[in-house]
Amino acid sequence: MDHPVSLEVRPWRTTALVASALAAVELVVLVIAGVALLGGPISRQVHETAAARTLPPVERAPAAKRTPDAASLARGETSVLVLNGNGRAGAASEAAARVQSRGYLVGGTGNASSSDHPRTLVMYRPGHEGEGRRLATDLGIALVGPLDGMAPRELLGAHLALVLGST
Repeated sequence: MDHPVSLEVRPWRTTALVASALAAVELVVLVIAGVALLGGPISRQVHETAAARTLPPVERAPAAKRTPDAASLARGETSVLVLNGNGRAGAASEAAARVQSRGYLVGGTGNASSSDHPRTLVMYRPGHEGEGRRLATDLGIALVGPLDGMAPRELLGAHLALVLGST
């Protein structure tokens, strides 16, 4: 017995496949449109938030040659405390005479906190770098720097400290 073969066409399957493909294409188009429309503002906001959380940009002045501050006080107005840091008796008095012969005021002489300074140096209180550099130049001293190991009150009113070393 032969059964008749039925070749029924089921139109609902084809319709469902076409409708699904169309929905997928619409979804892709909507996602692309959403990213294009919202991506720019969101990206901008993310960058602005990140920039706000970082340090502000540093405004730099045009590069200029750095020169030490010019001395604002004349030699006769600049007071120097001469300290013996080499342990040799009379060294501070001799150096004070040299400082005075250059036109500086000698604010006092004494011994440094230690007597093993290897090199002579000039130290200056804040705001008197120019005077310190000028004294160093006048006396042929290579080391100049801010007060190190001394408080400004230890200068007894002087602007500079000349600490004598072994050389």
